[in-house]
Amino acid sequence: MKKMLLLFYLTACCTLLSLSSWAAEQPAPQVVVSIKPLHSLISGVMQGVGEPQLLVKGGSSPHSYVLRPSEARALARADLIIWVGHQLESFLEKPLATLGREARQIELSKELQPYLLPMRKGGGWERQTHQHKKAEHTEETEGHHEDHAAHPAMNEQGEKNPHLWLDPLLAIRIVDLATAAISEIDPAHRTQYADNSTQLKMRLTKLHAELQTKLAPVRDTPYIVFHDAYQYFETAFGLNAVGSLTIDPERKPGARRILKIRQKIKQLNARCVFSEPQFEPRLVATVIEGSNAKTGILDPLGADLPNEPNSYFTLLNRLAENLIEGLRQSP
Repeated sequence: MKKMLLLFYLTACCTLLSLSSWAAEQPAPQVVVSIKPLHSLISGVMQGVGEPQLLVKGGSSPHSYVLRPSEARALARADLIIWVGHQLESFLEKPLATLGREARQIELSKELQPYLLPMRKGGGWERQTHQHKKAEHTEETEGHHEDHAAHPAMNEQGEKNPHLWLDPLLAIRIVDLATAAISEIDPAHRTQYADNSTQLKMRLTKLHAELQTKLAPVRDTPYIVFHDAYQYFETAFGLNAVGSLTIDPERKPGARRILKIRQKIKQLNARCVFSEPQFEPRLVATVIEGSNAKTGILDPLGADLPNEPNSYFTLLNRLAENLIEGLRQSP
């Protein structure tokens, strides 16, 4: 009986070792990710197995990116492509229809549609409470009129804000979607992906709690951003952004719009106007002239961060620190 048990034990061990060896020999799937924050999250899921390839590198803007030949080849070889959607990475529309047609695709703006916030079409959004932002007005911009509302419950069928990665709780949903897709493509490493996902989601939950505490002292302080890229971050942490310099980050605002923003800065006593490293910062100096507002920089993409799993956490912590620095009362 003991010999039989020993034989069974040895057979089971050999089987497990064989399976482990087989899994280790399986090549990692070819995963392509559009922007750096998503790349960081997917790198966390794939850690110990492989690394996804990033398309939009450095300080480039996904709004106007031009695909390189090497990146086109990566799309053609991909098993899985993860991107936000047409609003953010319009440069991917044609390549995905041709080069990436054989790959599985996750378009996050479609997968997460029930959780997305509507675009705030105008340049000013005054908050009534932390959970209730409302601004209904008509604004003349570049020779035409736009009627718009900024409350999250309004315009539900309208255009959605694509900057969804800036909410750590939505990032957990991104991790779940990616883990399921990658595990299906590469079942040999399913256990590794599941373990990585569990650890990553615990870190994201902790990050959300830590940023709630860190940002609490500046929740009521009004400020203005370059463009409406931070709505998910503002909503997640109850912040008081009151407007943006531009609707379209690829177009300079006209004189009428600059005047309206200058009036709003004075009217609401906005503490700071934030620019972005991807866009022209000199505009900020123009709009704060004659006011008490300070200037600061917010980066929604992590332009100078390395391509690795911790970058997402560095990005959100840096956003919080830069906001606090810009909104802190001057001595």
